[in-house]
Amino acid sequence: MSTLRPSDAAKKAFGVRLRDLRLDASLSGVALAKRCGWHKTKISKIEHGKQTPSEPDIRAWATACDAQGQIPELVAAHRDVEQMWLEYRRELRAGQKHIQLRSMALYEQTKLLRAYEALFIPGFLQTFEYSVAQFSIHAQLHGLPLEDVEQAARNRLARQRLLGTGTNAFSFVLEASALHNNIGGAEVMSGQFDRLLEISAMPYVSIGIIPLGHRRTLYPGEAFYLFDEQHVRQEFWTGLLRSSRPEDIAYFVRAFAALRAQAVHGEAAHAEIESARRRLRGT
Repeated sequence: MSTLRPSDAAKKAFGVRLRDLRLDASLSGVALAKRCGWHKTKISKIEHGKQTPSEPDIRAWATACDAQGQIPELVAAHRDVEQMWLEYRRELRAGQKHIQLRSMALYEQTKLLRAYEALFIPGFLQTFEYSVAQFSIHAQLHGLPLEDVEQAARNRLARQRLLGTGTNAFSFVLEASALHNNIGGAEVMSGQFDRLLEISAMPYVSIGIIPLGHRRTLYPGEAFYLFDEQHVRQEFWTGLLRSSRPEDIAYFVRAFAALRAQAVHGEAAHAEIESARRRLRGT
């Protein structure tokens, strides 16, 4: 498995694309550097993702390869790479309570939100107490003030007013492990299970759960959210991967469909929730 951060992997992939452009022009790295007026090591650094090219660099590269027609597409792809990785350490400087309000317009505009979570209950489905417990964990991990967590939880739960209205539709797929991870203690989890059962009965909301031990046709992975077929966000420990590239959207649409096909719904999903409740009471 690759140890590259998604941002570094994207930069490396863009470098490979520029390398292919050079090879298609039958140019060596030295020859390309000479045409661009650069030191030869710059070509290697860019192609291996060690150095980020500027937009003038990209224009010069494409021109030297007689590929001026690809400049707009290359520049757009480069901008996408630069914007796709959001580092939590930088984002959290504004505080958890402010971050929760930033995506509200995106949620409101999305007609169909598809969300996959393996470890936690999605924010749309959380109780206030569960959300406070989760934000407290985040605060301790990132060195943030604990006094902000309750307002952060209130701001997160504000998006729940979209549930069941028909203006927006929601499809959630959870790994059963998200039910078994004890966030906040037995009382908090019991209230969270009640909330899941309540929301699952709402119109325009689907909650599927992939049971523990279920034979996999697709392995579990990092959480991701699909906003219609326009935008995707994937969550990691240190940051958030964002993309609107059609090929990325298509990939996650396929992944979500495969994960949803493994999930149980309705009464079977309710049984998974109650099983998690019984297990928690026994600990």
